[in-house]
Amino acid sequence: MKREITFTLNDDIVSVYVESDEKLLDVLRYKLGIKSPKQGCGRGECGSCSVLLNGKSVRSCIIYAVEIDGQKIETLEGIQKNGITKLQRSFVEHNAFQCGFCASGVTITMTEFLRKNPYPKIAEIKEALSGNLCRCTGYKSIVDAIADATKEGE
Repeated sequence: MKREITFTLNDDIVSVYVESDEKLLDVLRYKLGIKSPKQGCGRGECGSCSVLLNGKSVRSCIIYAVEIDGQKIETLEGIQKNGITKLQRSFVEHNAFQCGFCASGVTITMTEFLRKNPYPKIAEIKEALSGNLCRCTGYKSIVDAIADATKEGE
């Protein structure tokens, strides 16, 4: 049975009809054209599908779309609405990603983290990043990019 849900997506109010068992990831990608969250593991373990739900990083592959009715969702498309962010620029400068599959999820996770802790220690960055799986780059260049982006006075 289809149900209409209305929520804020990247500062725009949207309405869409969803099935009760439809995942948020599928609604975002296939009904609303939001391509940054990726289907990785499908079990909420790899972080590739991460989005911000009311400012908190969540795995869109394990959340039913009906649960977000009335909520606020922010994706990479929304974060970079006004251009590339300082964090993204640092990722590019450090060649932090090879295939880029994890890039959106890492960026979402780190965006939430840095909003709460703008000048973290390396150990804090590693802990915050621990829920995101990168299969090809390794984590050194990612951590270095995040640390560089968070230097005070820049």
